[in-house]
Amino acid sequence: MGYSKAIYDTASKKMELRRDQAEKDCERLKAAFFKKQPKAEEIERSLTDTSIAAAKAVLKGGDVRTHLGMLKNANQSLQKELNLLLAKEGLRAADLEPKYSCKKCSDTGYLDGRMCSCMKQLLKEEAYRELNEESPLQLSSFETFNLRYYPSENFSGKSFSPQKLMEKNYQRCKQYAETFSIDSASLLMTGGTGLGKTHLSLAIAKAVIDQGFGVIYSSASTLFSRIEKEHFSNQEEATLQSLLSCDLLILDDLGTEFRTAFTVAALYNLVNSRQLSKKPTIISTNLSLKEMENNYTERFSSRIGSYILLPFFGKDIRQIKRFEKSEN
Repeated sequence: MGYSKAIYDTASKKMELRRDQAEKDCERLKAAFFKKQPKAEEIERSLTDTSIAAAKAVLKGGDVRTHLGMLKNANQSLQKELNLLLAKEGLRAADLEPKYSCKKCSDTGYLDGRMCSCMKQLLKEEAYRELNEESPLQLSSFETFNLRYYPSENFSGKSFSPQKLMEKNYQRCKQYAETFSIDSASLLMTGGTGLGKTHLSLAIAKAVIDQGFGVIYSSASTLFSRIEKEHFSNQEEATLQSLLSCDLLILDDLGTEFRTAFTVAALYNLVNSRQLSKKPTIISTNLSLKEMENNYTERFSSRIGSYILLPFFGKDIRQIKRFEKSEN
C-alpha cells in the first residue's frame, strides 16, 4: 500500500507542525508558571541534575544501589515540593509535559520503527483532501448513488432495462471496492455524459482509500497537461512517477483532453507500464471502443482489451436533477 510522495511529505509536515505546536504551548505554560513560582524552575533543574547523577553512578559502578537509593529519595523530595507549587497555581505535574495529539507516538508518526495509527489516519485524510481538490464533485459514496434516475423500461428487443443494467454495474463496482487488492482487475467505464461514471469511480476511490491503499484520481485533461509541462520544462517528472506507483489510478473523462502525439504516447506508456507491473487502473470515457482505437491507436485498444467493460446507459442525470430543481 502506498501514497504519492506529495501526500507523504504533506502528512509528515502536518505531523511535525502538531509536535512543534504542542511543545511550544508547553514551553509557554512552563514559562508563565516559573514566572509566578521561580522556585519551581530551580527544582526542575535539580531534578535534571539527579537524573544525570543517576546515570553517572551506573557508569562508574561501585556501590550503585546505595547511591541510586539516595538519589531516588532526593528526587521524591523535589517532586513533592514541585507538586505543592503546581497545586498553588491549579496545575499538575502532567501539565509541564507537551500535550501531543497522539499519546502513543508523541506526534512523531512512528512507534517502535513502525508507522503509528495517527500517521495512517493523517495520510488517509490528506488523500481525501487531494482527491476532493482534483475531482469535479465532492467525494461520492455508494450510498448516494440513486438508481431511480435510470429508465426502467426495457431496451428495444431486450428483456432488461438501463436501470437493471446500471444496478448490475453498481453491484460490480461495490464488490470491486470491498474486495480491492493490488491484484484487482482494471475497469473501463463507457457511456455518455452524466450517467454516473465519475460518481461510481469516486465511490470506489473512497472505499479503497478507507482500506489504506494509495489512490490517485485525475481527469485526462489535467493529467496530460501536468505530464507534458513537466516533460518539456525539464522538471522532475513527479506526476508520472506517482501515477505509475499508486495502488489504484482513476483516469476520468478520457477523450476530453487536448490530443497530441505526445499525449497519445504518454497514455499508452502509462497504461502499458501499469499493466506490466500488474497495477489496477479505472478509465472512464464518453468514447466508444472504436473511437478509442481511432484516437489512441490499435496498440492502446489491445491493452485495455483486458479491462472489465462496464457500459453505462440512460439519460443525463445532471440535466434531470436541474429540471427537478427548477420544478420545485
